[in-house]
Amino acid sequence: MKKFFCIFMGIFLVMPLVLKGINENKGQKSYSDFDAQARTIVAQMTLDEKIAQLHGIRNDTAYRIVPGIPRLGIPALTVCNGPVGAGPAGPGHEGKATALPAAISLAAAWDTQAAYSYGKIAGSESVLLGNLLLESPDVNIARTPHGGRTFESFGEDPFLTSRIAVSEIKGIQSCGIIANVKHYAANNQEQNRFKINEIIGERTLREIYLPAFEASVKEGHVGSVMAAYNKVNGTYCCQNDFLLNQVLKHEWKFNGFITSDFGAVHSTIPSAKAGLDLEMPTGIYFGDSLKQAVEAGKIPVSLLDDKLIRRYRTMMRFGVWDKLHATGNIPVQKDAEIARKLGTEGVVLLKNNSGLLPLNPQTIHSIALIGPFAEQAMTGGGGSSYVNPILRISPNDGIRTIVGKNVAIQINDGMDLAKAVAMVKNADVTILILGDRQTEGRDHSISLSGNQNELAEAVLSTNPHAIVVLKTGGPILMPWIDKASAILEAWYPGEEDGNIVADVLFGIVNPSGKLPITFPKKDTDLPTQTAEQYPGINGTVHYSEDLLVGYRWYDAKRIEPLFPFGFGLSYTTFGYKDLKISKPDHAKTVIVGFTVTNTGKRAGAEVAQLYLGMPSTSNIPQPPLQLKGFQRVDLAPGQSVHVSITLNARALSYWDSLSHSWKILPGIYTVNAAASSRDIRLRGAFKLQ
Repeated sequence: MKKFFCIFMGIFLVMPLVLKGINENKGQKSYSDFDAQARTIVAQMTLDEKIAQLHGIRNDTAYRIVPGIPRLGIPALTVCNGPVGAGPAGPGHEGKATALPAAISLAAAWDTQAAYSYGKIAGSESVLLGNLLLESPDVNIARTPHGGRTFESFGEDPFLTSRIAVSEIKGIQSCGIIANVKHYAANNQEQNRFKINEIIGERTLREIYLPAFEASVKEGHVGSVMAAYNKVNGTYCCQNDFLLNQVLKHEWKFNGFITSDFGAVHSTIPSAKAGLDLEMPTGIYFGDSLKQAVEAGKIPVSLLDDKLIRRYRTMMRFGVWDKLHATGNIPVQKDAEIARKLGTEGVVLLKNNSGLLPLNPQTIHSIALIGPFAEQAMTGGGGSSYVNPILRISPNDGIRTIVGKNVAIQINDGMDLAKAVAMVKNADVTILILGDRQTEGRDHSISLSGNQNELAEAVLSTNPHAIVVLKTGGPILMPWIDKASAILEAWYPGEEDGNIVADVLFGIVNPSGKLPITFPKKDTDLPTQTAEQYPGINGTVHYSEDLLVGYRWYDAKRIEPLFPFGFGLSYTTFGYKDLKISKPDHAKTVIVGFTVTNTGKRAGAEVAQLYLGMPSTSNIPQPPLQLKGFQRVDLAPGQSVHVSITLNARALSYWDSLSHSWKILPGIYTVNAAASSRDIRLRGAFKLQ
């Protein structure tokens, strides 16, 4: 009887929830419902109301916002920047947030789940600050490491960038906010960015610079896309019919809306007809000028309607149409813990001679922290991505937490070389912390600024066991590298800087990051060999390196990099064996499998990479290797795991500029299971008829 009563009460309590779920599912609206609702609202709008909804406003009390229309229930669209966390917004919808590790650090983790978590923090905090759209992620390819925004994107490879972008977008949009993938397309340099004309071949555009945007639309289902400042093949991106209408909206079936970068619009009628849906931050071209064009019969009202319908149905679909603009409290410690984990995953161990790392806190009595980045946390790069950090964990803070109060820690900024060297002589452990400060708006040298190289020479000559920690937004030159025994690339770690670096230095976390961008030995090794290629001549840049971007260039030209793409050491070792390649099926799908084993004495994570060598002809040249898959695996000492990577038809395809389509070339395809682009562990091949 008692058992029957418990079952009855369980059904009694659960049934209302079940019925509620059924009713909610019945009440869920479809895309067509949102489209119909948006059309009904737009049909009730006056011309002035429509024009006012096609651009943002900026004044003393409002910025990064498209005001709503209360009489029709249209909410304001509040916009926040966000490639590295909830960044600049506007009055009433901005504030301090978690300064995440730089996006280049996220890419270095090669971890799609980490990318989802990264997006979820940026998205959820943006919502708590009162925003409905987050301008993130930045998926522009690092064509040159001199680019000022290298730190806020995902490196040099379109496949890796696509995988990270899709997961981050899903994380952002899971929070009830619209992601805004940017900058479409080929915004690859800051120098002369407002008017640079990039001459890019069709195949290069399709295989290198568009895939991450395509994946963001087709797989990430991103709600909005930002059109860039630059010109592509003679036409500004915001009025580029080929990019916006033909490719994005028609070919890729993008049903969201297209915003401009801030101040990137150069025309009214061409931009309106080319597919731009929203001008930001104000209405220089989509304000009075657009109204006059409509009244003169040069722009049909139906075109305005389409732009508004796209935005409104997207806002409805993402649940931000009826959202109250109420702010909330950011869970500071919870998000900081996640940021810390993300940061440690992205740290790359570049050198570790004689197992110098990890450090043992039990044997240390004194530590010297030397260098311009030794005192304060490096929370991020400059420009519109800057996050006002809630916390700032300095290197001293992080190390002190591990070594305790009895270890003496001295700090020196390295400006006085003699004093720095004297401190090195009196310390058990020297940690030399060097770096750069990348920012939107200008490109930069990849040589360390100031006296940092001289400082490194002096310190490493005094103590070759000094540990170098780099806080950079991308590759730098290292003329002192032969004197260094241990080097960590920590990127811009964000607000948890000190904890992230200390966790890796002392082995609390085993480093597992892999480089998402090649480090050159010298500037003249870069793919951009001429001024015509970069920074351009008379306002024009020729992408004449074609497909040979990043590691593709170094491989094709047989140039030895300082550190190759995909490279990263660990405090343990990994072995690869048992490569198996399935026969291509009718859908041109190939499955590649192999085993990875932790052959060392510490638990650790390995990023197993798969590079494909595709058939190459004089008419269809191919780079020697192209990344086509990867899998991050966590392994205990002695543990093995089977890695399986599927190559679909797209992975085997090249872009044919004659037919303007993807094609597969018959021939031999070489399969390379690797620990980096230059560390091939297993080789095999298959043939396609």
